[in-house]
Amino acid sequence: MSRYAVGDLQGCLKPLQCLLEKVHFNPQQDQLWLVGDLVNRGPDSLDTLRFLYSIKDSLHITLGNHDLHCIALARGTTKRGRHPSLDALLNATDCDELMQWLLQQALVLRSEDGHYLMSHAGIPNAWSSEQALDLSREVEAVLQGPNVDEFFQNMYGDEPLVWNDNLQGYERLRAITNHLTRMRICDADGQLEFGFKGIAADIPAPYRPWFEWQDEGRRSETLLFGHWAALECRTDRDDIIALDSGCVWGRNMTMLNMDNRDIYRCDCQA
Repeated sequence: MSRYAVGDLQGCLKPLQCLLEKVHFNPQQDQLWLVGDLVNRGPDSLDTLRFLYSIKDSLHITLGNHDLHCIALARGTTKRGRHPSLDALLNATDCDELMQWLLQQALVLRSEDGHYLMSHAGIPNAWSSEQALDLSREVEAVLQGPNVDEFFQNMYGDEPLVWNDNLQGYERLRAITNHLTRMRICDADGQLEFGFKGIAADIPAPYRPWFEWQDEGRRSETLLFGHWAALECRTDRDDIIALDSGCVWGRNMTMLNMDNRDIYRCDCQA
């Protein structure tokens, strides 16, 4: 068995299939770890989800902000920012089945060997790995429960910007979701800033990339994340690996062999 992790797909199916062909991926025995944002912006959101669903038993998925937004649109709990790239998916006869499948996915996953911890945007410095997994389960329980539509009605918004263990209700769930699916930069106190999407060199003081606040050796796991295409997979860390190389923006898609750390890339036009 081999394990591979891939950055944000965003509806770009052909580059994903190119990567899987490169490594002779066998869904009967190999694992594919996906850091989220499976859909939106790219040309093939519907076909991407259908393909993933066909190999679902070999997948380990953490949801991204675009995935959650797509589910909210499909359920009719928001009308915010409908994207034409999602129309075919939202109008498909199997949309409900695909959305129900997405609702079963996690926000944080740890590999069975304990070597990797994966989420879409990262893990805040204030959280231990165990806390991150526990907080992920809090949101997952709501996504898979009877109050899922109420969650989506309360999911949108930036506040609270700083994590507090005493947060309750939908403020708490929103903060967990924002940290795991939208985080890029924060200050020394962990206060998030959601407007910035550029390169690390342009980050305004006093903010820094979330991962720069984490001391090396802080965790036993290597962190895997996506979400921040402008990084072009550069963190200058061996223990924190970025996988979104901006395929949907005309660059390429990146795959990590989780067993030997080999990197593979396919062009966005593949």
